[in-house]
Amino acid sequence: MQRRTLLIAASAATAGLAAPALVRAQALEKPKLTIAVGGKNLLYYLPLTIAESLGFFKAEGLDVTVADFAGGSQALRAVVGGSADVVSGAFEHTLNMQAKGQSMRAFVLQGRAPQIVLGINPKTLPGYKGLADLKGRKIGVTAPGSSTNVMANFVLAKAGIKPNEVSIVGVGAGNGAVAAMRAGQIDAISNLDPVITLLQRSGDLKVISDTRIVAEADKVFGGPMPAGCLYAPLPFVEKHPATAQALANAIVRADKWIQAAGPGEIIKAVPESYLLGDRAVYIDAFLAAKGALSPDGSFPEAGAATAVRALQSIDDTIKDFRFDLAAAWTNDFVRKANAKYPKA
Repeated sequence: MQRRTLLIAASAATAGLAAPALVRAQALEKPKLTIAVGGKNLLYYLPLTIAESLGFFKAEGLDVTVADFAGGSQALRAVVGGSADVVSGAFEHTLNMQAKGQSMRAFVLQGRAPQIVLGINPKTLPGYKGLADLKGRKIGVTAPGSSTNVMANFVLAKAGIKPNEVSIVGVGAGNGAVAAMRAGQIDAISNLDPVITLLQRSGDLKVISDTRIVAEADKVFGGPMPAGCLYAPLPFVEKHPATAQALANAIVRADKWIQAAGPGEIIKAVPESYLLGDRAVYIDAFLAAKGALSPDGSFPEAGAATAVRALQSIDDTIKDFRFDLAAAWTNDFVRKANAKYPKA
């Protein structure tokens, strides 16, 4: 009788140890999911890469597949089309989609400034004097309709240049973008690191506007402009709160890890292919972009209003649209994630 009691107690103790993991697995409504991203190698999405490579998603009970596309607009189409569940992309897409009648909600931030750099090609524009010189020229972006396209349009609009007065060319976010500049196929480029740093070091780029610097980004956009984030269709977030929380936990943990990490640790954590054949360039790019990455995943309160102003300034079709700013984002998941991971 005593032996039986001991066996029952031992079984109960074992079950108790397994219970938390079991409960967590049961609580995740969709543990296996796909995140679509446009240019995974970009430092813009470094928190996503770190969460994947260091096992932060797995630690939350998630089995995540990251589907990489040429640009954020294509990643968004994957979610709209049903081939992916969540987008790792630019915050302003949530507002653009709202104007098109599709509700999207951002729930954890990766970048607190766009990190997009607009620059000209010294080879094709040797006598460049100002933005007016870009009228009628070819401008390379990661993909038409992506945040790099929005940034280019926004800066050009300040000089009175309309979107239809330039030619937008999709060049991707890697070696293709570098090759297009060096071959003179484009006259200017709106892109991100490590592409920008690589072009700068080789003398193939003259910077016009640099939103890797938070203060300059705030000045360009007239307020805090949230950048890379995880967002999904509103029904997904509402039906899968535990899954959204697990994703937010992993990204917040990655955000904090990055802020505490040195260049050497970053180099070890990212795939070799992301370095574009030059580790020194990637380290320089990381140091240039680090300040623009989110320290804790939180969205700034004024961020959505800033994004709306930027979008309305370049798109006449949404100038009179009444956006529901609160519906486009939430810090609810981020607050819980920071409570779980107060430190890196």
